[in-house]
Amino acid sequence: MARKKRIWDPDSFCHIVSRGNRRDALFYEERDYRIFLHILQEVNSEISFELASCCLMTNHFHLLMRSSEQSTSKVMSMINKRYADYYNTKNKFTGHVFERRFYDKIIGSPMGMLDVSRYIHLNPVEAGIVTNPESYKWSSYRYIMNTTTTPLLNMEVILDYFSGNKAEKRDKYQKFMMAERGERDYLVEAGE
Repeated sequence: MARKKRIWDPDSFCHIVSRGNRRDALFYEERDYRIFLHILQEVNSEISFELASCCLMTNHFHLLMRSSEQSTSKVMSMINKRYADYYNTKNKFTGHVFERRFYDKIIGSPMGMLDVSRYIHLNPVEAGIVTNPESYKWSSYRYIMNTTTTPLLNMEVILDYFSGNKAEKRDKYQKFMMAERGERDYLVEAGE
């Protein structure tokens, strides 16, 4: 059976998930997370892409990404290949590092963008690793909620769905993160 051809829309963000083979850990120690982030920066310098949200979990990662120069498949091929080379060399392994091709879904609406970002940022909370998303070190949420920046992350993509100055936008995004579904819809529709 032939694999389904991926759709690439250079104007749209994609929710991307890649999981370790057999659900094994991709990241064993802090250095692994740092190397992965370094690889993201390296690839971004070669093929520019925008990252609106991300979260690195132990055995998988989430990216909310848009690539306008090259297909998402090309970008992810470079990221996953470089990390697999690092992972196998470091651990003296051979073979597949990732379970299968990465999952991707084009996000077609502002509410979709916010819901996926919320899902990504709440992943460590839902997994029981932390009690609040600010506490998780390997998520973009702490950058979005603070004044600290990273060149890899375009925080404005998420924050610009809300009105006000930067501090007000952060506050509104935080309320959105913690609100129930109906309340989240209202916050966005009302420009809160």
